[in-house]
Amino acid sequence: MASLKLLSISLDTVDSRKLNFTANPPQLSDHFPIFSFTMSCIVTASNRVKHVKNVSSSETDLCSMNESKETDIGIENDVGSEVFVGECSNVSRKVKKGRYGVKKGSKRDVDMSLRFRRSAREQEREYFFANDGELDVNYSVIGADLSLDECNAILRRLEKYSDSKSLKFFEWMRTNGKLEKNVTAYNLVLRVFSRREDWDAAEKMIREVRMSLGTKLNFQLFNTLIYACNKRGCVELGAKWFHMMLECDVQPNVATFGMLMGLYKKSWNVEEAEFAFNQMRKLGLVCESAYSAMITIYTRLSLYEKAEEVIRLIREDKVVPNLENWLVMLNAYSQQGKLEEAELVLVSMREAGFSPNIVAYNTLITGYGKVSNMEAAQHLFLNIKDVGLEPDETTYRSMIEGWGRAGNYREAKWYYKELKHLGYKPNASNLYTLINLQAKYEDEEGAVNTLDDMLKIGCQHSSILGTLLQAYEKAGRTDNVPRILKGSLYQHVLFNLTSCSILVMAYVKHGLIDDAMKVMGDKRWKDTVFEDNLYHLLICSCKDSGHLANAVKIYSHMHICDGKPNLHIMCTMIDTHSVMGMFTEAEKLYLNLKSSGIRLDLIAFTVVVRMYVKAGSLKDACAVLETMEKQKDIEPDAYLYCDMLRIYQQCGMLDKLSYLYYKILKSGITWNQELYDCVINCCARALPIDELSRVFDEMLQHGFTPNIITLNVMLDIYGKAKLFKRVRKLFSMAKKLGLVDVISYNTIIAAYGQNKNLESMSSTVQEMQFDGFSVSLEAYNSMLDAYGKEGQMENFKNVLRRMKETSCTFDHYTYNIMIDIYGEQGWINEVVGVLTELKECGLRPDLCSYNTLIKAYGIAGMVEDAVGLVKEMRENGIEPDKITYTNVITALRRNDKFLEAIKWSLWMKQMGLQD
Repeated sequence: MASLKLLSISLDTVDSRKLNFTANPPQLSDHFPIFSFTMSCIVTASNRVKHVKNVSSSETDLCSMNESKETDIGIENDVGSEVFVGECSNVSRKVKKGRYGVKKGSKRDVDMSLRFRRSAREQEREYFFANDGELDVNYSVIGADLSLDECNAILRRLEKYSDSKSLKFFEWMRTNGKLEKNVTAYNLVLRVFSRREDWDAAEKMIREVRMSLGTKLNFQLFNTLIYACNKRGCVELGAKWFHMMLECDVQPNVATFGMLMGLYKKSWNVEEAEFAFNQMRKLGLVCESAYSAMITIYTRLSLYEKAEEVIRLIREDKVVPNLENWLVMLNAYSQQGKLEEAELVLVSMREAGFSPNIVAYNTLITGYGKVSNMEAAQHLFLNIKDVGLEPDETTYRSMIEGWGRAGNYREAKWYYKELKHLGYKPNASNLYTLINLQAKYEDEEGAVNTLDDMLKIGCQHSSILGTLLQAYEKAGRTDNVPRILKGSLYQHVLFNLTSCSILVMAYVKHGLIDDAMKVMGDKRWKDTVFEDNLYHLLICSCKDSGHLANAVKIYSHMHICDGKPNLHIMCTMIDTHSVMGMFTEAEKLYLNLKSSGIRLDLIAFTVVVRMYVKAGSLKDACAVLETMEKQKDIEPDAYLYCDMLRIYQQCGMLDKLSYLYYKILKSGITWNQELYDCVINCCARALPIDELSRVFDEMLQHGFTPNIITLNVMLDIYGKAKLFKRVRKLFSMAKKLGLVDVISYNTIIAAYGQNKNLESMSSTVQEMQFDGFSVSLEAYNSMLDAYGKEGQMENFKNVLRRMKETSCTFDHYTYNIMIDIYGEQGWINEVVGVLTELKECGLRPDLCSYNTLIKAYGIAGMVEDAVGLVKEMRENGIEPDKITYTNVITALRRNDKFLEAIKWSLWMKQMGLQD
């Protein structure tokens, strides 16, 4: 065959069906594998003459003879020729090399053949007639005596014109016994099923032929189906027919693998491609395009080691590489930056007799660009003309990409100008590279021109906008975008909702609030719902990034534009003002929302409740919760239930806590760990101990690990209930979980002390020290209180001594315990000493101190001093409580001052302090 010249063909105009093989356009891109070849083993009948110039008639006849020995599948028809002409080409090459002793036929033989064909066609015309302008079979003139060849000729003619009539005649053939071992007929009908994409019928027919022919079933039927899948890009179906082919013990031929690998290459299906490729090698077949497809797939998926393995197999299998093979090998090395190996491939390609090729040079230039070796790329560019070639569109595009990757704006700009000067068009990648460089090097004028070029080559406005924003954001110069964005592109933004939202989001992200609001003011689209959602998104963006002032600014602009409240925006702004500590503004928004008549939803109530909690206004928070309860359609979620529990706990509303707990149980809500912890911590004083214990056990059963606060609360509950076995069990579990802290020990020590279990209290203190904890002030206070109330004054003094030795600072509670214990003992001098020490350390008596002193003075018979303390309390700004008056009355009665005691009792009653 004559040598084929590789043409530089645009990606937009290349038609793989019209060439023996074609390369991807010479516009080599960094983003795509550069070569996509059609199978060299497939040539259509219609273009056989156009593209295979020097094939002798003897070669063509030999192909036909060779195929007709297997079956008359119709070489002259489209499918037959396309599927099998590859093998014909192989045979033709053998004829050229003298491997087949075939002589040219004489002129007499040709004349006889022509006369026979004319006679056959005249006879064939009798079998057809025109039915409503369509060709149909004249069933009145045909009978069971028709030969197999005549039946096949009729079916072949019908298959070209009408699917339905072809299937009808096929059934006639079945009825008249014309299908036995008739592969040609089955093949033609499979073409019909393929066109109609009736794959179920095709599969059924394959199984029917298998039953009929058995071991005589060959590749022709399957190739017909695989070819149809190849044309339609049906990868899974193509793989299915191939696997069925193997299941039927049918050996594929070269054309089978050529079509399959081309199909897999289109979809980058590496698994199926590997399977087919391995099957081809096992059968000892050689399809050059299969090797190319395998390398291309691996290269596209960055599986470079596997691609190199296939290159080694080309040598191992002694494949004589064609131009396609050389180019994909060159690309495989270039894509991964192995330029030395790529250059060796180029040298080998020349040694194999292939002339210099612009695609090869472009591939190498792209490879050098990927590794930023632009000196070598520049040398190759200058060398192109020396070898008799001219740089094409792809060459300039690759140079632009290479210089852009190297960050050299001057060189990239020069090649871009040359590209346009020569009448070529830049691709999207070139323009993306340029806009990035212009953003980096502050060339706003050049950026405007690049945007115009993008519009000229047909880039979508939204794509251009995205590229512009990405480039300037990467360069940290988004604030320059408003000066560049103008003309038709800006008009597009004003009329397009999506582009407008993308632009204002970018502006807000970089703090360009005024520019974003200008765009919102200039916009020409009208969609109230979309606009509200966009404003909400902008406000949330500012809030999430911590730019709360910007959120307020955006809301102010939106509020001027449209005075109608939006529930979601208002809730977000209430939360924003709360975070900023602007509770007055937040409350105004809530009252405005409330007065608008808009029904609040769950989120709105949650936001408002938390706003009041942050402001410290628990009373208002409770009022909001009452309003929510009146709105029957609101069912709190776990998070709001937790907020409600905390509020009621802080307000000491035990009845509300109990009511809310049982409401949660009835609600059927799914409990999470936070809800379990919150219920136990908040309802410890509001629920029976058995119920709390049940909740805690349920929490453990559901696999939740309680936090350390919950464990300490349960320790306190069990301790106060004198359930010390549970205390020790829970404490042991907490230790295993690593959730024991000082408070845990303090809680247990206090529980033992209050229940006069002094031995366990002392051992717990020792355990605390053994586990590495220092004895806390709270633990010392518990011991002082326990020893003092039990009258163990020696142990009491020992604890005080240890506190002083460890430099433990006393607090009010410590001094109050000492006053109480000394007072109970009647040691008034020690009481006075403690009071003096209290004042010397900078502390003043608190309410508890005064109440304890009054009690101590009463016991010591110092009634007047006890009464005088009440006056001192008021002078120090401490209001006496019920305990104060009770202690005074007790002191008076203890010292026989009954009349005075009655007066104080009446005062208590008048002040509402008496039960």
